[in-house]
Amino acid sequence: MTAREAILRDIRHNLGRGASLVAPVPPAARLNVPKVSISDRIELMLDRVIALAGRAVRVKSGADAVEYVAGVTGGRRSIASNSEFLREAGITALPGVASGVTDAEQLRGLCATADFGITSADYALADTGSLVMFASPADARLISLLPPVHIAVVPANRLLSGLDEFYTLVPKPADRTSSTVFITGPSRTADIEQLLIRGVHGPGEIHVVVVG
Repeated sequence: MTAREAILRDIRHNLGRGASLVAPVPPAARLNVPKVSISDRIELMLDRVIALAGRAVRVKSGADAVEYVAGVTGGRRSIASNSEFLREAGITALPGVASGVTDAEQLRGLCATADFGITSADYALADTGSLVMFASPADARLISLLPPVHIAVVPANRLLSGLDEFYTLVPKPADRTSSTVFITGPSRTADIEQLLIRGVHGPGEIHVVVVG
């Protein structure tokens, strides 16, 4: 008998279970998807992001999103993801914005020196103000994590009511991507003397632009 088998035997004994006992089938997941209009989702999303010390704005079109991003970045060094939505809106063509990068080392260097990281998002959760991002060639994780300021430009039709709706649409995220990241407000930590500090593990400033 191996050490592992001995440990499991002792655990079963203390729990009063036999070696042949079959684990019961887990209950079905309880997902509750509320009916929330798109206008209410947008309003809630903006409110939640602002409550988390982020900056949030709703714009009518891609052209308006370009104007907002240009005003924030001011031509300074920025790295944008390879999102088709950003490209179609014209954000990747802004002065100072690098995009279309596929080489990992080049991407790392650009993210390390950029003032702004610009991405889209696969989904957004209105009830928590969270961005849901799948790691992919279209939206590399590093762009939303390494630059000190993260700007996320999200189409309004990607806003979900919350986590339950997300798992209704994507019950097995691991089948779709190697990594799913939920971003809720600027990076923050209170590990040291319980003092809240922003920007330690990621961007200290976040902008969410909802388009539509």
